[in-house]
Amino acid sequence: MAQFRPKYITFDCYGTLIYFEMANAARDLYGDRLDEAEMQEFIRNFSGYRFDEVMGDWKPYHEVVHNALERTCKRRGVTFHDDDARLVYERVPTWGPHPDVPAGLAKVAREIPLVILSNAMDAQIPDNVARLGAPFHAVFTAQQAQAYKPRFRPFEYMFDELGCGPEDILHCSSSFRYDLMSAHDLGIRNKVWVNRGHEPANPYYEYVEIPDISGLAGVVGL
Repeated sequence: MAQFRPKYITFDCYGTLIYFEMANAARDLYGDRLDEAEMQEFIRNFSGYRFDEVMGDWKPYHEVVHNALERTCKRRGVTFHDDDARLVYERVPTWGPHPDVPAGLAKVAREIPLVILSNAMDAQIPDNVARLGAPFHAVFTAQQAQAYKPRFRPFEYMFDELGCGPEDILHCSSSFRYDLMSAHDLGIRNKVWVNRGHEPANPYYEYVEIPDISGLAGVVGL
């Protein structure tokens, strides 16, 4: 990607900017009942079921977590309680940023408006955003769009609200499955993959790779 100065830099939030702690929550709940190999499988299944849950019709995120955790427990032969899902969901607003995020965002926020597009509820995300250490022009949620990424509707909702098109933004995410594949299909040519180690590289999707947010300023020539 040639150096590009976008109208907006748009971000996935959880995992990309905020340290995503679903695996830690699962460990705290079930780690005393599963050995390490079983725990790794539980975490992998929990991630997969969350992805499956967001692909259908809109539902609140507490239902996504509840259903995914219940399905994972059933698959792994672990007793499930409704309170387990509630405890996991209620942790989300307490999560903070990756260490590189506040300074990395500050370098670009003075020059280019920053926008979040997140698979979040409106009541969840303000506490997380407040920990990011940079001003955001807008924060768009799945609740507002009535759909979760990787469906196209959240991106289309964001374009409508910003009054721009795919050619106007630079989209940053640590996930191909949730963000960058859909961004590619929607014609967002300028993409940054923040390699947090969540997924393997996939050059087909034409992005700039950075190891963390400290590298973002260089992508846009700041």
